[in-house]
Amino acid sequence: MRSPTLHDVAREAGVSLATASRSLNGSARKVNDAYRERVQAAAARLGYTPNLSAQAVAKGSTMTVALVVGDISDPYFSSIAAGVIGAAEESGFIVTMAVTARDSERELALVRALRGQRPRVLILAGSRTSDEPSQQALVAELTAFESTGGRVVVISQHELPFDTVLLDNYGGARRLAAELVGLGYRRFAVISGVPSLLTSRDRVLGFLDGLAEHDLTVPADRIVHTEFTRDGGFAGAVELLEHGIDDVELVFAVNDVMAVGAMSALREAGRIPGESIAVAGFDDIPTVRDITPALTTVQIPLIDVGRHAVELALAPRTAGGTEIPVETTVVIRESTPARK
Repeated sequence: MRSPTLHDVAREAGVSLATASRSLNGSARKVNDAYRERVQAAAARLGYTPNLSAQAVAKGSTMTVALVVGDISDPYFSSIAAGVIGAAEESGFIVTMAVTARDSERELALVRALRGQRPRVLILAGSRTSDEPSQQALVAELTAFESTGGRVVVISQHELPFDTVLLDNYGGARRLAAELVGLGYRRFAVISGVPSLLTSRDRVLGFLDGLAEHDLTVPADRIVHTEFTRDGGFAGAVELLEHGIDDVELVFAVNDVMAVGAMSALREAGRIPGESIAVAGFDDIPTVRDITPALTTVQIPLIDVGRHAVELALAPRTAGGTEIPVETTVVIRESTPARK
């Protein structure tokens, strides 16, 4: 027995083929409510299911949001993804996800592959770097995608010429430094990502500028560069310990997963976080509220960031592009007790 067709639905409902198509396929053209209800009822009686693949070819896009993240095992990205998925589903979209492993060449290859799947929206989440050899090619791919009706949104810095959900990495780190000085801290070390990573660069610069407002600084040998991961934070703390940090009062790791790794390394070396040495991070991923001691950090509303990206992607375009700034908030917890 053959499957019912759109022609069958139109005949059953007593409407034209065009009206049946618009009623079932999400056309932007308005259909009379009575006709639409007749068509939907006829489709239900006949067991008709729209051919989504054919619609994608006809429309040039699918009801899909493609999300590209650096590392889905990192709670930073998984929290953003949760926001994207929630907002997309509310608008009738599904989300596909791809992981770059923080590799710019892989990101470019993924964007090219995703374009072939005709998503309605491409969201790129993750820090840019200052030395991306593929950035020009990436901009060309994304521009071509938008020229055919797609929409691009970037989360993080405004380094690419597309709509952006802009995170206040610099300002958050600057305010954190001021809060820590207010708690009585004066001697610091920093665990940073590689110098080319813009998120890390902005957070370190903000932190140093916040200290400078109080005539404080961090010696160059107390700033280490490592991978932007938990294991990177562990390795960074080991490097600091090898240099000797007996006089350091507080270690600032530029993201929370690095801070968690650093706390493990410090504890193994006999430096107890929250007691003999303080530790602070950045992002406020859910994990850091439950570790011991709970981590002082800078809160980014990560789920809201994902939702903002979808809302921006589905909103009308504006001349010159749109930026949505996201504020950050310092959260003081037990890992940085006030110094007497």
